Order: sequence, then C-alpha cells, then structure tokens
Amino acid sequence: MKINKNATVFVPDGKDFEAAVKRTTHLAIAAHQDDIEFMAYSPVAECFGSQNKWFCGVVVTDGGGSPRNGIYANCTDADMKRIRIEEQKKAAVIGEYGVQLLLGYTSSQVKSGDKDLVSDLVQILRAAKPRYVYVHNLADKHATHVATAIRAIAALRELKSDELPEKVYGCEVWRDLDWMNDEEKVFLDCSAMPNISRALSGVFDSQISGGKKYDSAAEGRRLANATFSASHACDSYSMLNYAMDITPLAYDKTMDIAEYVTAYILRFCKSVKDTIESFK
Repeated sequence: MKINKNATVFVPDGKDFEAAVKRTTHLAIAAHQDDIEFMAYSPVAECFGSQNKWFCGVVVTDGGGSPRNGIYANCTDADMKRIRIEEQKKAAVIGEYGVQLLLGYTSSQVKSGDKDLVSDLVQILRAAKPRYVYVHNLADKHATHVATAIRAIAALRELKSDELPEKVYGCEVWRDLDWMNDEEKVFLDCSAMPNISRALSGVFDSQISGGKKYDSAAEGRRLANATFSASHACDSYSMLNYAMDITPLAYDKTMDIAEYVTAYILRFCKSVKDTIESFK
C-alpha cells in the first residue's frame, strides 16, 4: 500500500505495517488530531486488550492553524503540526490502536476534494477491510469535518461490493446528534474504562492548554447523552455517544448525500410538529 509522501504511519506495538493494517476490524476516519478520541471512543474501547478486534485511526489533516496559548503561545505553525502528530501517536499507544495513520493534508485540500486524499483512503480501506467504519456526521457544523466525511464516502464508493464494511457511522463532534428521533439514533456505548477515556482526551494538551476544554466538553456530552437518552427508564449507560447510520450512502453510489441527511432533519421536524398537534 502506497500513500502520499507526507503521511505518517505509526504502529504502536511495532508489528509490520502491512500485517498490522490487515488485522483491522474497526476503522475511524477523522479530520483532526483528537477527533477520533472524541467521536469514536466506543470502538476504541471495544478493541482495547483484544486479540481479534483491532482499531485503526486515520487523521486526514496536518494539524495546521491550531490555536496557540499558554506554553504553546510562541510555537510556530510548523511546531504545532509536529506537536499534534506526537500527541496523536501518544493516544494510539494509550488506546492500543493497531495502526495510526496521519495523512498530512491541509484543510483546504480536504475541502477542495483533493483526488490524492480519496485515493489514499481507498487504499487504506482496501488494505484494512474493516467491518465497521466511523466518520464525522454529515450534519456537523465544522466544514472540514463534513468535507472529510464526504471524501470518506467517495472512497467507500470506489470499493467493490465485497470490500465494503458492514456498517458506516457518522459520529458527533462539533454538533451533537441529540436532535435525531430516538429510534434512528445509533448508540455508541462509551461506559467502559473511563480512565482510558480520560487519558485519551487529556493527551491533547496543545489544544486543551491552548484554550479549548475539549476533554471536559466531550465527557459532559457523553454524560448528558447517557442520562437524557431515555426519559422513563433508569440509566442504561454511564457514558454515551450518538451516531447516524450512513451505510446506505456507501452502498448506493446514486444516493444524494444531502437529501439522505436532510431526510433525518425532516423526520425530526415532523415528529416535533406531530407532538404539538396531538395536544392542541
């Protein structure tokens, strides 16, 4: 497998890269360093300590343009890129990832639809053959997140039918998915090993000390989701992320992405309207 020359490949347990990729069962494709840990902790936890389930993380951007504050205030953009790569590697060690790939594209390349990025993702998906793929949800408010998800879908649509994963999930990061109708939410249980969860979130010090309390915010969302996921039952989870099932977008190349996602919104709108009308 050959990917672009700017990519960083990291195998925490030192196994041969090709062999390490092939053992993948769960794969996350995210825009930035730390997105994986906030949106896909559930599969990380599921694979942790397992010998037959392995997590592969793919970060598409180079970490440029990060906010700088505190001890990082005098860092150059090049410094921040290097620091964020090292932080992602630390997360891969803590989370016992099978492989961590950092593709090194700029946000503008991702948003403009760089063909090399889609090609890289196709090669990774073909080599890994994951059962489950996790990407950003397509209703996210961060433009690079949405663009990354669309490039991932483009790559999935290049695969043959026997190469496709069983499921593709769009996960919450910059916009949560609490608004979705309950019966359509995919529940990603994040309850296991809260110590590992906190360690993974906390390792990205350049962002947290840089002025964004992502670690606290991510845990707060999971706690809120766990409690508010059911109004008439005791809590079934202690930590919970939501996801949107976007598998049909990978299997049907003719399906319009925007229409598929906005249909969720329209069904939510109808649900709200129907509830109000029922009490008039």
